[in-house]
Amino acid sequence: MSALRRSRVSRATAGWAGYLVLAIVLYVSGPATAALSTEPITRATLTNGMQVIIVQDPLAPVVTTMINYRVGGDETPTGFPGSAHALEHMMFRGSPGLSAGQLADITAALGGDSNADTQQSVTQYFFTVPVEDLPIVLHIEALRMRGILLTPALWGQERGAIEQEVAQDVSNPDYVMYTNLLGRFFAGTPYAHDALGSRPSFERTTAADLQRFYHTWYCPNNAVLVIAGKVDPQRVLEEVHGNFDSIPGQPLPARPQFQFRPVTPETVRLQTDQPYGMVVVAFRFPGSDSADYAAAQVLSDVLSSQRGELYGLVPAGKALAASFEYDSLPKAGLGYAIAEFPAGAETEALLAQVRSAVTSQITNALTADLVEAAKRREVANFELQRNSVSGLAEEWSQAVAVEGRTSPDEDIVAIERVTVEDVMRVARQYLDLGHALAAILTPQPSGKPVASRGFGGKESFTPTETKAVKLPAWAEAAVNRLEVPASTLSPVVTNLANGLHIIVQPESVSDTVSIYGRIQTNPKMEEPRGQEGVGAVLQELLSYGTTELDRLAFQKALDQIGAIESPGTNFSVQVLTEQVEPAVHLLAQNMLSPALPEAAFKILQPQLAAAVAGELQSPGYQARLALRRRLYTKTDPVQRETTPRSIQSLRMQDVRDYYTRAFRPDLTTIVVIGKIPPQQAITLVVQAFGAWANSGPKPDTVFPPAPVNSSGIAEVPDASRVQDRVVLAQTLPMARTNADYYSLELGNHVLGGAFYATRLYRDLRENAGLVYFVGSDLSVGDTRGIYAVQYACDPPNVAKARAIVVSNLRQMQSHAVSARELRQAKVLLLREVPLSESSVERIAGGWLSRSLLGLPLDEPVRAAHRYLKLNATDVRAAFAKWIRPAELVQVSQGPPPQ
Repeated sequence: MSALRRSRVSRATAGWAGYLVLAIVLYVSGPATAALSTEPITRATLTNGMQVIIVQDPLAPVVTTMINYRVGGDETPTGFPGSAHALEHMMFRGSPGLSAGQLADITAALGGDSNADTQQSVTQYFFTVPVEDLPIVLHIEALRMRGILLTPALWGQERGAIEQEVAQDVSNPDYVMYTNLLGRFFAGTPYAHDALGSRPSFERTTAADLQRFYHTWYCPNNAVLVIAGKVDPQRVLEEVHGNFDSIPGQPLPARPQFQFRPVTPETVRLQTDQPYGMVVVAFRFPGSDSADYAAAQVLSDVLSSQRGELYGLVPAGKALAASFEYDSLPKAGLGYAIAEFPAGAETEALLAQVRSAVTSQITNALTADLVEAAKRREVANFELQRNSVSGLAEEWSQAVAVEGRTSPDEDIVAIERVTVEDVMRVARQYLDLGHALAAILTPQPSGKPVASRGFGGKESFTPTETKAVKLPAWAEAAVNRLEVPASTLSPVVTNLANGLHIIVQPESVSDTVSIYGRIQTNPKMEEPRGQEGVGAVLQELLSYGTTELDRLAFQKALDQIGAIESPGTNFSVQVLTEQVEPAVHLLAQNMLSPALPEAAFKILQPQLAAAVAGELQSPGYQARLALRRRLYTKTDPVQRETTPRSIQSLRMQDVRDYYTRAFRPDLTTIVVIGKIPPQQAITLVVQAFGAWANSGPKPDTVFPPAPVNSSGIAEVPDASRVQDRVVLAQTLPMARTNADYYSLELGNHVLGGAFYATRLYRDLRENAGLVYFVGSDLSVGDTRGIYAVQYACDPPNVAKARAIVVSNLRQMQSHAVSARELRQAKVLLLREVPLSESSVERIAGGWLSRSLLGLPLDEPVRAAHRYLKLNATDVRAAFAKWIRPAELVQVSQGPPPQ
């Protein structure tokens, strides 16, 4: 599922794919035999006009609510493109009867999993909580629909945070390119800008402006409430009636009109701080309102096929990666042909090759075989979406609130009817190079990091002591509920004679089976001296088929069963249940008998060497390198670097030897989750992987213990950023099995993890407005760990924000946290148990990580019992023992901090 460049209230997004898009497009297609929704659905339209959809999902005792207001960037007043986004932020500043502090504390008590996003045509607010807390969430959303606290003072506080979010995005060259394309494709319409807004527009925006926007659009007859989870529909519907029936509807203004102008071909040229460059050829595509929408979805899937000519640029050595993306709004959309290249590549030639590949596929490659393969992938994706409670709520919200369907099934039915002729017609109409735009992003090397002796910032920014918030009576029971949730999982575990570890969990939420595997590897420990990067070369070569099926034949075999497969040290295959047996055997072929063709190696080797050369010069890599060099000694294995020379020195036999040493069953865990009996799953895995043999002694994959670091600072220049990205970090000479880990983790949840309810968010964002996002992370492995705080802010505020962070850490060492904060952190950690079981992917990821660390599969439940026993003295002692504020390493990426 492709996602809109979303404006998140409490979570930052990253990666170019998050920016080269315009809206959510739900890929839900399939052949004529596709199964439609099987979830029990309850619908209602309240007397005030609010639509309610309740979707049952038995995966876990968890529920997701998404309230969709049909207003976004489209409806913002002229000159104020960020109004909808600003209002989204202010919805978290409180409502009559619910202050911002109360909302933050309640959200933390519910597990902290709440968020919002603003799109062009919709603004969404969502919670994922234990099912027993659903009444609390519904009460919150009803209060926010009735009114919000939107005073000039509160808007003045939030404006600083939202302007930091703008600075974060305009510091991303990919986002800058995205906005350039928007303005050119959709000039003169609301689509010419996204929903983010700009600093000048926010400076002109007043609290009164936002109040008018709120009272115009935030009403029940402009809302769709989707509830998905393990719920009793009738009881939930009664709760909805009780909370929302008395809120009056109101007349809505006319929606904006769209008159699109012809597109004049041109090329946008920008620089990027990514280690690779990118060429893009973009076309105006139909929107979800169009009768051509379904055929355009299939066309996009065909164009992105690994059997197609566009992707063929990769094995031909002409591109590092290539794909086609389709992103749609109701009235129009964009289709993108994208190819990535290493620094120094001939961009004009690659741009011409991308154009040729797209137009050539119109006449040469739109076969019935590829069209049917696209449909099979679509229906598989639709089924897989049901494997996540929140994903299911998003699916229904997209279909109903954004696309105006009655259900996601309408998209499936429409795609089932698509023919090859339909796809050809849409291709000829929309893949028009005479009305296409091109963009080229060229890698921009970083300057050399600048070291400094001091941190600057002599001012004192000691945060005020946290004050207890009196909670409303209707929320107190949930906030004060300290009990260990029971896990709903019952894994079946098997160990084979070759050492392979198998974990099976039967689930019937969808007609799919998902298989995830992980091999315990550590290239920095395992790669021979002088062969740094051999693991990366192996990873690339695994996509070239097997000893039985070459690359194209292997991909065709996957297409024929609609399987989504990925090889490597982290491997997986996802497929409809009826095709699980061939899917498992194809995965095993790829993992145990990879082709590793010499011809592909000869093409890949210079390409990867060039990619590594660009990586070494990129600002992101320079920042990571600067941090690593200041945290660890020169001889530590973590300091080993892949270089162009080490890649160029490799021989094909080196890659095969590394594969033999590193890919071993006694270092591998496989998780099978889905609609399959445990014994059948085990039998399939044994048949496919049981003969996998170990070769030679088991490699050492664990880093040696690391000594404590000294303080240091580095500034990494990045001319593309207007904002600094800052990391403060220290080493932790402890193992994951150390009992102090739990005290540190509990204390870390006092500092961060629940938006305004935790110290760092409150001090850095809510009160000071210095940052949009701040995160603290405790990461501990077998022998060593790191504690880090990350934030992004304007250059003049780097030292101010650091001072607040350091002050908070010192307070954790010298003062016991309050009883309220301790309880809140415990509640937050306990609620993570059911939330971690709310999607198949999260379940599998947790088990794989714990297996490789030697932890029990039910570690979250065991940890919850330990958290309950800890007290404020334990937390203070652990921070005093392990955290060293005076020895933090600071690395900033961007303009010079002031």
